[in-house]
Parts: sequence; structure tokens; C-alpha cells
Amino acid sequence: MLTVYNCLVAEHDLRLVALAGIICAIASMTAVTLLRHLAKSRGRMRFAWLAVSSTAIGFGIWATHFIAMIAYAPGLESGYQLGLTLISLVVAVVVTGTGLALGTWRDTIDHHLVGGCVIGFGIGAMHFLGMSAFRVEGQLLWDHLLVAVSLVSGTLLAALAVRLALRRRDKRSAAIAALTLTLAICALHFIAMGAVSIRPDASIVVPASALPQHWMAGIVATVSFTILLLSCAALWLELRDDQRARLEDERLDQLANAAVEGLLLCEGRQIVNFNVSLAKLSGHAREELCGHDLEILFGRETADAVLGGPDGALYEARLMLADGGTAPVELVAQTFDHRTAGHRVVAVRDVAERKRAEADLRRMASNDALTGLLNRFSFTKRLDAGLAAVRRDEDTCLALLLFNLDRFKEVNDLFGHAAGDALLQKVAERVSSLLGQNQMLARLGGDEFAILAPGIAERDEAAAMAQSIAKALRGNRHDVKEEVTTVSIGIALAPQDGSDATELLNHADTALYRAKSEGRDTWRFYDEDMGQEARTRRIVEHELRHATARKEFHLVYQPQMTVDGRGLVGFEALLRWHHPERGNVSPGLFIPIAEECGAIVQIGEWVLRTACTEAASWDSDATIAVNVSPLQLLQPDFVPTVHAILLDTGLRPGRLEIEITETALARDVNKALSSLRLLKALGVRVAMDDFGTGYSSLANLRAFPFDKIKIDGSFIRSVDRNGQQATIVKAVLGLGRGLDLPVLAEGIETADELRFLAEQGCDFGQGYYLGRPSPIESFRPLLMRQATKAA
Repeated sequence: MLTVYNCLVAEHDLRLVALAGIICAIASMTAVTLLRHLAKSRGRMRFAWLAVSSTAIGFGIWATHFIAMIAYAPGLESGYQLGLTLISLVVAVVVTGTGLALGTWRDTIDHHLVGGCVIGFGIGAMHFLGMSAFRVEGQLLWDHLLVAVSLVSGTLLAALAVRLALRRRDKRSAAIAALTLTLAICALHFIAMGAVSIRPDASIVVPASALPQHWMAGIVATVSFTILLLSCAALWLELRDDQRARLEDERLDQLANAAVEGLLLCEGRQIVNFNVSLAKLSGHAREELCGHDLEILFGRETADAVLGGPDGALYEARLMLADGGTAPVELVAQTFDHRTAGHRVVAVRDVAERKRAEADLRRMASNDALTGLLNRFSFTKRLDAGLAAVRRDEDTCLALLLFNLDRFKEVNDLFGHAAGDALLQKVAERVSSLLGQNQMLARLGGDEFAILAPGIAERDEAAAMAQSIAKALRGNRHDVKEEVTTVSIGIALAPQDGSDATELLNHADTALYRAKSEGRDTWRFYDEDMGQEARTRRIVEHELRHATARKEFHLVYQPQMTVDGRGLVGFEALLRWHHPERGNVSPGLFIPIAEECGAIVQIGEWVLRTACTEAASWDSDATIAVNVSPLQLLQPDFVPTVHAILLDTGLRPGRLEIEITETALARDVNKALSSLRLLKALGVRVAMDDFGTGYSSLANLRAFPFDKIKIDGSFIRSVDRNGQQATIVKAVLGLGRGLDLPVLAEGIETADELRFLAEQGCDFGQGYYLGRPSPIESFRPLLMRQATKAA
């Protein structure tokens, strides 16, 4: 290195050396700028840019070399051979052009370094060809070690310069690349100049054809001027590209900021830009993100997957917010060539709302919306899991309690559904507070709840739980502000009552039905007798639905007579069921079941049509009375159905009498009143059946358009001997006279009962004493006599 330093200081004009360095730096900066344009060009323009770029760098290397040679003063006569001098210029252009072509052929580090090495080789080739053109009165002696050092240093620095120029496309990288290329050219030249020494030799004469120093200076000046022109052109291109890049960046920013999703632009792993949506979503300012690794937002693992994964792949991640929290997001990455290759655009989609919606859907799928308890689906899964444990381990047990609210429908009817919902929420809250850690409460639907209590095997434990639930809901009856609710509870235990979910639920439901049928506000355990009753009930329910189509029903008729002996006024049609296997089934058994399962609507329509058809065939004006269930009366199409039957059968509306109980009125007063008024508009008569039982109210007699009152048979039995019942019957008869409503007494079974009613002014009677329910054929003679009297 000392040899090189001595050569540079002692044997060179430092002013010209500085000029050579300046020319070299200008040429290098021009070469880097043109190299980047060459890397972006395609097609025919690539050849044009390659020619311009190779010319610029070749001329720069050549000019640097010969300005430095002019600065070299060996103290001997010297000159330059024209042919070799021009050849060295051509070699500089061609070889460095080859290196430029290789370095920009692919945007990979291999191509960058190979192309740079070729450019370094071109610098060395040009230098030593130029030295071959140097003529001096002496012999050139070379230090081969320094020659090797010059070639290696020049080649390595040139390769590094190309890599720096093409790896990143910002101005800072361009300046560093240009400086590195300048060092490559200058290092190779001056180390190589330090490797040469001149031994004077008088026998060697500089040829007359050799170019003298002043001629060489003119040529170098021309080449330098060319370099300056190319530098100006390169500067203009750089300024134009900068302006175009700024406009492009502004448009990209506007487009990115218009996007609803967050957008990130990464170069390698580094964040270089992001839009307004991401700033709002994350809360980060620009200086907090730009220049930082992508993992600052998503963590290393997610950042590696997004940056290294395929285009369009979808990733779920947590976005790290400025306030320290996180937010759920979806990421989609796409390769994006923005000025240079290697950029990734990452779209950040806020999925917090979707995640909340999905959580709500999952909660709705597994929980009851009103009470927040588990729903039937979730309860069934838990029950299945609990019973699976019971089957696996004989020491495992559980209790299933089903309960619902007594007379809950009345709460909805009287106070509205909002009050009913509030009551259900209160029940859920109170019962939940009573449960242990592993016990679970679910709402199965409506006012039906279920409790799963693992570990309870004894009836005493289950009864204690049922008692605590009933007591908690019953409240303090002495406090008028305390809400009072009663429940009926059915209990089944596993494994003794079943180890299958469907079986256990059915058994608990059977026990619940027994609790309701035995007074409510209580609990019952399942036993085998209940199971038999339930099975019988289900069989009856199933067969009821097909009995009409199978023609298993028939009607019997019970006469309604005047109490004073004047004769027949009409018949009541009574339904009977003759089962092909069971024989005659009691109405007391199948009518309530038909009411509960809804089959009574279809059966009732058949009864009404059959009775009207029969009555229309009589020559008599006798009326036909048909009982109508509460469920029938409240059907929207009940009155149109009655009207259609009257038209189809030809029965005069005044001969049809609809009998209803006050239970039907209590279910929905407004709908019942509307139906009765429409029936009256058709001309159909309406009788209040079973007066004195159930919900009997004088207000109903005033509000509803009844044509007759029927006293229940329980008040007529032994009325001639029972003073209390006689008083009730007299009161009802007086009420009928006061309201101008005829009264019919049911259940007359003795002559004394009939005589008592006649003495008290009762209008009509019905019972075994006056006629048992029988097929209509038994009453044909009676009908004929009644028709004859009417004639």
C-alpha cells in the first residue's frame, strides 16, 4: 500500500487525479441511474438502454484512466499508441455492457453479482489495454501481487456496486452504489499504477506516431464532455422519474386511502407505507410503523407466513393495537412490483364485527335468547354426555328434573307476553342460584325447563332439590309485593329409570304430567305404573288421529224434554268410539286426550257435520245440540265451517244449538265473544253448558249472547232431598227467569228430581229418567209423534 501511496503522491499531478475522481464519480452516478432504467426496460427499449448505459460506464472508466495517466509524470518522454487506445475504449464499452446485461437479466442476487464481476473484469481489461498503449523511453516492470490485488478489489467492489444499485431503488442506495463503483474504478487504476515501475532505457524510442500528451488531453476532454452530456440526460431522466414516481405514489395513496380495508406495503419484511384505514384500525402513527418489521403488528410467526406464503392465501391473525390491545383480522398478501420487485401488499380486513356475529350465532345456537340458559340442543348434548358416563361407570348417576310453570298461559293472556317473558327470566335467575357447580339448567321451550344434576342417585336428594325450587318460586305468600309462581316437577333418575336420553326424558315428562294432573305445585318421581299409563295415552292419541278415517266413531242421541210433560224439544248428540280391539272406549278417557293433542278439532267437525246431516233428515222441528270444545271455538275458521255445514246439510240454523262451557270463554274472551256473535248472526242458538262448575260467572251471562243455561248434573242429583243443592238450583232457575233465559237441567235420574224441577219452574230436562243416550233409530217413534203434534 505504501508503494501505491508513493506512486500517487510523488508521480501524479494531484489536481488531475482529483479531476479524474470527479469524472469517475459523475460517470458512476450516471451508470447507476441508467442501470436502474435498464433493469425496468423491456423489449426493444432494453437494447437501447443497454447501449446508452454501456457507453456511459465504458466512457467513464476510459476517461478516468486516461485523465489519471495524463496526471502521471514519470519524468521521461511518453505517448500513446492510437490503435490500442481506441481498442481499450471499445473493450470498456463492450465488456461492461455485457456485465450490465447479465446483471439485469434476472432480479436475483446471482445475476447481480455475476454482472458486477464482469463489469469489474471490463474495468481491469480496459486499464491494462490502456497501459499497453502507453509508450515511454524505458521498460515497464510489474509487481504481479499488486496487479492481482487491483483486479480482485476492482471486481469485488464492482459486484457490490451492482448489487447495491439493484437491491433497493431509493436515492440513498443509488448514492452508495455510485460511490462503491467509483471506488472500484479508482482502486483498480491506482493500485495497478502502483504495481508498475519504469526502468529508463535509451535504446527505447517513443514512436513518432504515438499521441502526445496534449493530443491525448483533447481526446479525453471530448470523452469527458460526452460523459457530462450523458450525465445530464441521466439527471433529466431521474428527475422525470422522480416526478412520475411522486404522482404515482400520490395516486396509489389516494387509491389505498379510498379502500375500506387496511393496506400495508412491505419491502422485504420492512413496512414502507400503509393507508388511512389501517391507521384508524390500529391506532398507530406513520413513524411508529414505517421502517419497522411487519412482526410489530402481527408477531413473527404470522409475519413469516404472510410474507413467505403464496399470493392470495388467507390468514387469520391478531392485530396489535397502539393501546396495547389486539383485534381479530384477516390478512391477504399479494406480490406487487412498485418501482422494483420484491414488494408485498398486505390487505388487513377487520373481522371483529363478523367474529361478534359468529359468537352471537354460536350463542344463539346453544343458548336460549330470552333467558341466556342452554337451549334444548345444548341440553341434549350434555344429557347424552352424562348418560354416556353413566353407562361407562356403574358408580356414576344423575337426576333429571323437568318442570314448567302452572297456568303460565293465563299470565300471557291476562298481562301480555312481556310479563310472561319477565316471569321466565325471573324463574331462570332464581333456579340458577340454587344449583351446584356441576348442575345445569336449560330452557327447552315455552315455560318448560330442565335440570341435569350429576351425582344424585337417591330420591331424597332429588326431592330436596325439587322442594327448594318450588319454595323459591312460590315466594312469600304473605307479602303482596312478592311474585308468586308455582311449578310442577317431574323427576327421573339414571340409571334406574333409563340410560338413554330419549327414554329418560320421556320418563321425566311422564312424571311431570302426573304432577300436573294431581293438583300442580308439586313433584312426582317416575315409576313403572306411570310408564304404562303414558304408553296407553300415547297409543290412544295415535289411534284417535285415525279413528275418523277408519269410521270408528258414531253418535248416540239423548232426548231433551219439557219438564212439564209436553214432550220432546230436541236431542243432544254424544260421541262414542268403538275400537276394533279395545271395544267401547270411554269418552272420559279419549275426549281429554283429543283436547290435549288437538285431534278434537277434526273430530268435532265430524260430529257437527254428522249431527246436522241426521237432524236435517227429520220431519220434526226438534233441535240438535252439539258440544263444542274450547279449542274448536277459538279456531279462526270455526264459524265459516259451521256455516258451510249448514249449507251442505240443509239444516235450518235455528235448529242447531252449540253448547260451550265457560272454560272456552276464559281462554280468550275477545275471540270467543266474536265467534259467538257471528254464530248468532247466522241464526244458530248458543247454550252455556255445565253452569255452576269451573269458571262460572254472572258477568259471562251478561256479556255473552246465550240462548239457554244448562245446569250441571252434579247439582240435580238428589236435589229433592239435599237442601243446599236445592237452594243452588232455585237460584239458577230464578237467574234464568230474571235474564229471560230458559234453563235445562242435566242428569235427571228419578221421578222425584223431575217433580221438584217442575215445581220450581224449570223449562227443560235431560237425563236417564227421560231417555238414555241411544242410536237415533230408538227415537224414531218419538220423532214421528213430535212431528204429528207439530202438524
